[in-house]
Amino acid sequence: MIVQKSIESKLKKKLEPSHCQVLNESHMHSVPENSETHFKVIVVSEVFAAKSRVARHQLINGILSTEIAGPVHALSIQAHTEEEWLKRRGMILKSPNCVTAD
Repeated sequence: MIVQKSIESKLKKKLEPSHCQVLNESHMHSVPENSETHFKVIVVSEVFAAKSRVARHQLINGILSTEIAGPVHALSIQAHTEEEWLKRRGMILKSPNCVTAD
């Protein structure tokens, strides 16, 4: 859980979110057991106000550039303002399972 904790720590420090969830989804993919390669982040912060979805993702990708350049293979991002999060009623989009080639 070293990578997961690093991601969470960086997001909390830089974005001061009201909600921050980092989910390790590696088990849903064809990777060795206990891998830390596939993550979903759900971040609610007023830092995202007046930013497009692309700008929000760019901001998070920048914060996590070391992890993305290293152990993280895939990062799913759900970035919301408090108002957007309340409208969603805290609904988190489900990730698909990995498709393996035969």
